[in-house]
Amino acid sequence: MTTADTTLPILRSSVATDRTLAPMVRAPDGVRGVRLVDAHGRTIRDLRLSITDRCNFRCVYCMDPSARFAPSEALLSVADFARVARIACALGVRKIRLTGGEPTLHPRLTELIAAIARECPAEIALITNGSLATRSTLRRWRDAGLRRLTISIDSLRDDRFAAITRSQCKVATVLDAIEAAIAEGLTPVKVNAVLVRGVNDDEAPDLAGLARRYGIEVRFIEYMPLDSGHEWDASRWVSATQTRRMIETKYALRACDDDDASSTARLYEFADGVPGRVGFIAPLSAPFCGACSRLRLTADGMIRPCLFSQDEWDLRSLLRDGASDDAIAEFLTDAAWNKQAGHGVDSPDFHQPSRSMSAIGG
Repeated sequence: MTTADTTLPILRSSVATDRTLAPMVRAPDGVRGVRLVDAHGRTIRDLRLSITDRCNFRCVYCMDPSARFAPSEALLSVADFARVARIACALGVRKIRLTGGEPTLHPRLTELIAAIARECPAEIALITNGSLATRSTLRRWRDAGLRRLTISIDSLRDDRFAAITRSQCKVATVLDAIEAAIAEGLTPVKVNAVLVRGVNDDEAPDLAGLARRYGIEVRFIEYMPLDSGHEWDASRWVSATQTRRMIETKYALRACDDDDASSTARLYEFADGVPGRVGFIAPLSAPFCGACSRLRLTADGMIRPCLFSQDEWDLRSLLRDGASDDAIAEFLTDAAWNKQAGHGVDSPDFHQPSRSMSAIGG
């Protein structure tokens, strides 16, 4: 596919439900326990820690209202996350992203951020729906070591926002969170939006306008087959190209020339020079797998190489069985080595992962 494509290939609707752990190929001895690289030549610099699978929203493209969470005893501890972060940083990780679920629901979030900040020099960022991100909480997290914030908002209309999130949170609450993050220096602030055809796609120009209003980066993420109900509907998918064209009916855009090759987003600035950027994350129409630098750890301790992966490996057992730091490092390098070349969404053999986005970590 190219970025000009507007028709999504047919995806297999069946879901892989077998949670048997996949075999893991051992990394070469010159790599194992030394650095995080995969068999395709990519270096892992970004570790995404899903610190909880719980969320106070039930977004229509992510979590079914009846979704159940993992029992608390199955989740990793603050010490577990801090230890994995420390070992990963020794192996070359430079960015730690705290995700969920909704990470601000973690009962010891401030302690967790501080523990990671003490253990490793990586930049710590957090992805949130903004519902609990006030000036006081953001200041506390910043003082603990948080450096950046990404906030999700899918509509600027309260009625639509309530329908999409299945929550009582107001749009103004999320906008206040954006302003608070800027005020507390958690910059550059990024805002994510998912467009679903017939639901909120007509708001693309207005959501892009937030970039101009606040001088921030607003990123549009293609609707992906990662919902807990496994009811993803290709007819509701909006390509990044279509989104950009809708925005350009109101704002002229020009491509930025400073994109990071490993970035998930292709960035544009406003042609009239107004501060702010618009980004497009297109995992379906323009996959960026070739430069992917990410590895994921779920809240219940499974390492996953990709959002769409069918494979995951049990790190929690090693942590709880008293494995040494060297053993953990070797496990992480083996897991990274096994990262697949691409997510395969456009393959006729693709199956939607059994886990939803909220259980994997966004």
